[in-house]
Amino acid sequence: MKIVRVRATPLNLPVQAGLPGRTKSTSLSICLVDIETDTGLVGTGMTAITEEEVVASIVNEIASPALIGLDPMRHEALWDRLYWLLTPRGQSGYASHAMAALDLALWDIKGQALGQPCWRLLGGARAEVPVYATFGFAFLERDELAEAAVAWKARGFERLKMTVGHHALQRRDEPRSMADVVAEDVMRIRAVRDAVGPTVQIYIDANCSLDYLHALHLAQRVEDCGIAFFEEPVSQNDIPTLAKLRNKISIPLAAGQNEGLSSRFRDMLVAQAVDVVQPNVCITGGFTQCQRVAGMAQAFNVQLANGGAWPHHNMHLHAGLANGTLVEYHSVAVDCCQLVFDDLPVPHAGVLALPDTPGLGFRPNRERIAELAQRPLSHGAGKA
Repeated sequence: MKIVRVRATPLNLPVQAGLPGRTKSTSLSICLVDIETDTGLVGTGMTAITEEEVVASIVNEIASPALIGLDPMRHEALWDRLYWLLTPRGQSGYASHAMAALDLALWDIKGQALGQPCWRLLGGARAEVPVYATFGFAFLERDELAEAAVAWKARGFERLKMTVGHHALQRRDEPRSMADVVAEDVMRIRAVRDAVGPTVQIYIDANCSLDYLHALHLAQRVEDCGIAFFEEPVSQNDIPTLAKLRNKISIPLAAGQNEGLSSRFRDMLVAQAVDVVQPNVCITGGFTQCQRVAGMAQAFNVQLANGGAWPHHNMHLHAGLANGTLVEYHSVAVDCCQLVFDDLPVPHAGVLALPDTPGLGFRPNRERIAELAQRPLSHGAGKA
């Protein structure tokens, strides 16, 4: 079996977020990658939280010529070839996203060729995974946030994540202080805790939008709320700063969803900077590299979890590996995937069951994708 075609399709997808009667129209960009073989099998991967136009160009203009004629079953050899092609001197960024999408497509082909779902090929540790729902966005007012939390709990989700920080560093020249942002976040977190009661697990995510001082102030003021973990609290996932913060607070820290190099996870673990590492198969080099990160996490006895959304791809990693755990059911990302793919599994009582269908277990809807591809691209505004 040989690769005969590699093609990326950048998409900027319209989505709604929020509550019935209180929604916000936004867009979120993804880049789909199709790899076709001479046997007729086609594997589809994807990436997101990046510039869809740039990743598509990398795949179509650079990676594609390097993969034509090669055996798609040899994922380690192809991953290494892509590494030296796209990141020969330690670069990461867009290259990691492109490699992730390509690697997922190769694993999709492998599963189809062998008649097995990817989660079984990755180890088959379990047939279902627990999920946490990301529901709490910045545009919701405090009372609306609490209402949304209650609604998600009523749907069977006992693990809920909300955003904090709200791009405070990026927007620090606006007429609001970072101290005000943190003060409001404290009240928002307490409103959610009061609304859902003591048994629901609450996670918070700053998306790298705070400095050390304000991340520390926020964590210290909500330590009594029983936060399950604080994700990406500081800018750049700066490892010494994460380690310093972890030593000052009792809330567990999580990071890694946007990292491109396995060495970054090694450095986090050696520095004891995080309690939870969060490689994302759609960003961190696909299944091939995320398996390596998972092995390091196991060796350091540190929890592995999914951050950065895209549950229907990441569920395979966490079902496949013995140390797999939580998968993020990000409501906006799920809506995007429902526009593009058919046969996506839906969680019940906070658990997502893995499909037995070969490969990734869900297929792209080509007619809808063709229509969506007519939409203008995001030009940098598609990360939501």
